[in-house]
Amino acid sequence: MSMFENNRYRWRETYFVLFHSSDRPALGLVEQTLGRLNDHYQLKELRADENGRFESLTLLSPDDFAALDICYTTGEEVLEQGAELAEEMGRSEGETAERVRHCDARFDVLHFEEIPDPGDEDEEEMLDPSALLLVLKALAGITNGLAIDPQAGAIVSDED
Repeated sequence: MSMFENNRYRWRETYFVLFHSSDRPALGLVEQTLGRLNDHYQLKELRADENGRFESLTLLSPDDFAALDICYTTGEEVLEQGAELAEEMGRSEGETAERVRHCDARFDVLHFEEIPDPGDEDEEEMLDPSALLLVLKALAGITNGLAIDPQAGAIVSDED
């Protein structure tokens, strides 16, 4: 179930982890990597393709009032987006822009905020982006990829 279908959560933004499809990890590696980040993370709806490679999952982080839907995408759309991002980065990003241009796969990381119940004592709590940032860095690390904020056209995490 996508978090879009859960009325307790509101979509905030979408980030990407761009990488080469040959670096697509197994679901087990993604599960193990994300599970080690924080004992309070809850991994749900884990899906793999017929070869055991990662397809999608939902990560709940109640302490951060956040959730993430993560899914794998590949194909012409990813290549086109990489070319656009590389163009936006221009010469100032040099090697990184070229790396982005050649990525043919990505993880879409959709960030959601949990909406507290009216009158809930935690109603004043705010969304904490730490789960998003930790997950982006971890996914970039296991794919030799680049975590990108597409709205800003900026790299969030560059794992070499």
